[in-house]
Amino acid sequence: MRIKSQILFMLSIFLFISCNKEEFEIEINNQRTVFMYLPWSTNLTSYFYNNISDMEEAIQENGLDNERVIVFLSTSSSEAEMFEITLNNGSCKRNLLKEYVNPPFTTEAGLTDILRDMKTFAPAESYSMIIGCHGMGWLPVVQSRSKAKEEFVYHWDYENVPMTRFFGGLTAEYQTDISTLAKSLSNNGLSMEYILFDDCYMSSLEVAYELRHVTNYMIACPTEVMVFGMPYSTMGKYLLSENPDYKAICESFYQFYSNYQYPYGTLAVTDCSYLDKLAELMKYIHSNYSFDSTQASHIQRMDGYSPVIFYDFGDYVQTLCGTDTKVYNDFTTLMGKVVPHKTHTEKFYTASRGPITVERYSGITTSEPSTNGKMVDYPQTSWYIDTH
Repeated sequence: MRIKSQILFMLSIFLFISCNKEEFEIEINNQRTVFMYLPWSTNLTSYFYNNISDMEEAIQENGLDNERVIVFLSTSSSEAEMFEITLNNGSCKRNLLKEYVNPPFTTEAGLTDILRDMKTFAPAESYSMIIGCHGMGWLPVVQSRSKAKEEFVYHWDYENVPMTRFFGGLTAEYQTDISTLAKSLSNNGLSMEYILFDDCYMSSLEVAYELRHVTNYMIACPTEVMVFGMPYSTMGKYLLSENPDYKAICESFYQFYSNYQYPYGTLAVTDCSYLDKLAELMKYIHSNYSFDSTQASHIQRMDGYSPVIFYDFGDYVQTLCGTDTKVYNDFTTLMGKVVPHKTHTEKFYTASRGPITVERYSGITTSEPSTNGKMVDYPQTSWYIDTH
């Protein structure tokens, strides 16, 4: 009888633990975490606070179901904090999770740790990431000033012009390579539903290809974006949705910027699952067609630099092989899958040249035909290696 009682007691403990474990797993598996990552960006801090407030406005209007919103914010060049935005009785509250001193967010080890903190504080079935800072597409940090043959002036160096938004701050010590982001996400076993770059020039084939294994979608601007950034107060509900509405995200962006005091904006959504197929096709195209450099001036420029660094990708390919109807039709069909949603105002803004008219637009850029001194490291990009 005593042995039977002990067996029944042990079974009751086992069932209790199993039930509690099951409940715990259900709770985690139903959570979605959106991570707003705002590293030190020199002169954007006040705009980051506005971005956070706008996201809170969206949360207050639409509520939080199983979503959790975690924010990493550099409050100075040497201090940062991680907090969670929660909703209580219709009002948002920022719950501090961790404070950082001199966080090494530009290194693989440092960014890996930050992402691990986010994952530990808010474990979820799916994750998304919003990155706000300055941006310079695929260009590596080490090249920021030392390797360029000419004296180079970045779009953020211009004064007395409307501000626009590497990946990080204005100097190399606060900038992060795209490959570092990819490795840090992979180190944590993270595959994002989307990565949204609230930065200039990040809708680039070279960037998307580097990130194709760590995110399903990339949302980014192929040109400069005004310093206001994304209109989170209206766009936020689509970003926080269990199934993000990428078409509505683009429409929200267009509605805002077509009526903004500076009516300039471009945005596109890249489906990274098609990028390997696109690379295969581009390898075939590059092996069968040679680019006529005299035609470069006729390709849609997507920046204000001289020589141009970022060209419209679709226009480049049309210039390269557009006379081959079959190949070009295959390309355009595939591009409809690679970039399923895109939008732009009539013109985009550049700090150096002012507004530039958008005549042809595929939503994503390439630097392939550029002769700018910044191209010195281009042959080392994953995109170039796999398409040549």
